[in-house]
Order: sequence, then C-alpha cells, then structure tokens
Amino acid sequence: MSTPVRITITTFVARPAAHVWTCWTDPAHIMRWNAASDDWYCPKAINDLRTGGSFSSTMAARDGSFSFDFEGVYDEVRPNERIAYTMADGRTCEVMFTSENGGTRVTESFDAETQNPVEMQRAGWQAILDRFKAHAEAQV
Repeated sequence: MSTPVRITITTFVARPAAHVWTCWTDPAHIMRWNAASDDWYCPKAINDLRTGGSFSSTMAARDGSFSFDFEGVYDEVRPNERIAYTMADGRTCEVMFTSENGGTRVTESFDAETQNPVEMQRAGWQAILDRFKAHAEAQV
C-alpha cells in the first residue's frame, strides 16, 4: 500500500484564536460555512469535540441531487491550538490554529483520497477554508 499524498492548505483569519476555534467547532457555525460553493450547503453538523469523540457534517447540493456525510473521530483536541482526526475512510487530517499578527493562521493538512485529482481536492478544501475565513471574520 502506498503512502497517501498529503495536501496542506492555509488561511489567515483576522480574529483571535479563541474566536476562530469557536467558529470552527460549534455546529451552528459549521452549518453556515462548511461548503465549497454556493450551490452546496451543510444542513446538519454534529460535533463531540474531545479526543475519542466523533463528528459528522452533512454536505448537500442545494438542488437536492446529492448529499454525503463527512465524518470521523478525533485523535487529539488541544483547544485553540490543534485538532487531529481520522476520517471514516481511514485518512487523517490535522488542523493547526496559530496566533499570528493579532489574528490566527489556520493550517489544514490532510491525506488525499484516490478518486479525484490532488489539485481538485486542494481547490475544494481551500474553497471551504476560504468560506470559513469569510464567516469567522464577519462574526462579531
């Protein structure tokens, strides 16, 4: 079995880490930003944010043509700093929250899946991260 390709994406959010963490982890916030484009949305999010806890976010096309659950189990949770998890298909992801210049650098590193091109995956995950940034910065 070959080692999966690791993809890393990042953004800078002009808000403190505690605020960014809340927007990233609270299901009410997750449902507002967790989509790659306007023709998709997240109608349901569940988050048991603790080591060994699980999460699930339903990703759905607005036209009703397709939906799926993105889910996994947390391997490590360090509030306002780091989340590591294993997805349902066995791939792993790490999300780092680093204080930087009065805001927070969010860096996400994950194992690519094998069904879609790496650049397509990078672009899709980056689009979601960009929507997260816009949401987190718009929240007071």
